Amino acid sequence: MNILLINPPNCGRSIPEERYGITSIKQIFRGEPLGLEEIAGNLQGHVVDLLDLKVEPEALESRLMECSPDVVGITGVTCEANTMLRIAETTKTVCNAITVVGGVHASSDPHFFNHLSIDYIVCGLGKQSFAKLTALIEQGIRPSTGLPSGVHQTTPGKPLALQPHTSTAEDMAEHRPPAYDLVAPYRSHYVIEKLGIRMGFVASAFGCPYSCAFCSISGQTCGVYLTRSPDAVIRDIRLLQDIPVIRLVDANTFGSIKRATALAHAIIDAGVNKEFIADIRSDTVARHPEMLQLWKEAGLRAVIIGFEAIDDTTLLSMHKANQVRMNTEAITILHELGITIVGDFIIHPECEEQDFEQLSTYLANHTIDLPMITVMTPLPGTPLHASLASQIVNHDLDYYTLTNAVLPTRLDEQRFYSAYAELIAQSHRHARI
Repeated sequence: MNILLINPPNCGRSIPEERYGITSIKQIFRGEPLGLEEIAGNLQGHVVDLLDLKVEPEALESRLMECSPDVVGITGVTCEANTMLRIAETTKTVCNAITVVGGVHASSDPHFFNHLSIDYIVCGLGKQSFAKLTALIEQGIRPSTGLPSGVHQTTPGKPLALQPHTSTAEDMAEHRPPAYDLVAPYRSHYVIEKLGIRMGFVASAFGCPYSCAFCSISGQTCGVYLTRSPDAVIRDIRLLQDIPVIRLVDANTFGSIKRATALAHAIIDAGVNKEFIADIRSDTVARHPEMLQLWKEAGLRAVIIGFEAIDDTTLLSMHKANQVRMNTEAITILHELGITIVGDFIIHPECEEQDFEQLSTYLANHTIDLPMITVMTPLPGTPLHASLASQIVNHDLDYYTLTNAVLPTRLDEQRFYSAYAELIAQSHRHARI
């Protein structure tokens, strides 16, 4: 069969830009669609193509006509969900292929895609289940029952019946590497533009052993934390042979200390000459500095840490299971090791002037190389969304970019975004990675 996998274009919208002409808040980073590359790598015996609309935003119809696909797979995060539907509608109009959606939003809020233009919804990692679904379709079967675990047929006009499923090591299908070759025409676009650094993506783990109220990661693995073998990770790193920096795209690369230590040793022993960027919790840094020293030797260049807040009460309300003192200890340790810190912070729409000032002071007093400041957003499917649903004033998912307030702001809205933009400008004045 002909299978076309589609990454949506950059489509998130910006309230501060549209209403107040503030253009400095909207953030766009273009990285390779690893989820689709992973899925493609497990599609044996098919003609598979990949269209990255973030690079070629006008190419949808021409590629559909050129490929004449039997099946189209579409991925996306929450702010891309509406665009995913439009891509499916165009697909049905142009070539009437079977349409399948998956990814973060499909896993967290599958009911959103119970739509006439969608045939199947894949919840979870999708690498194994999508391959099983296409095998059934190739046999001429349009299954409504006996579907692979995590796959659901849409029932437009009727409630979507979701079958319980759980994620297992089989879902990773780690014996099949990602089809990195499919993005060869786009590879030159996957860079950190301000620094001119070419970056490749590798997955070493899926899910997270923690359950922060605002995070949508758990939906992809049903709350299970899965890790790939060091051999599979090193194989994928080597496939990106001419890429100097590897972004380990796991929600938590270091969720298992024993396994993370083994992976660092394996990278060193294999003589891998790369730099790495990975996500880690601050309490992990504080409790295991010796592991970070080992990873520094393995090539760890920078870590991304969700500090989130500067007081313990707010951290507790987020179910963060961490404390500010751990954040402070982690900053000190990482500076001593010479590892760059990308620090994530969340501001709440209820922030007042003093809250912006306090965060600005904190960032001035704690050397964080690249602060990333987002707006608390109740993403559908998360505990935060369930608790705040009645307070949401903006239900258009195009604005769920983590840089818009979809809850009421305590400050005048224009002042809120002006203060937000000022905070970003101040914090990025000496940013580096």
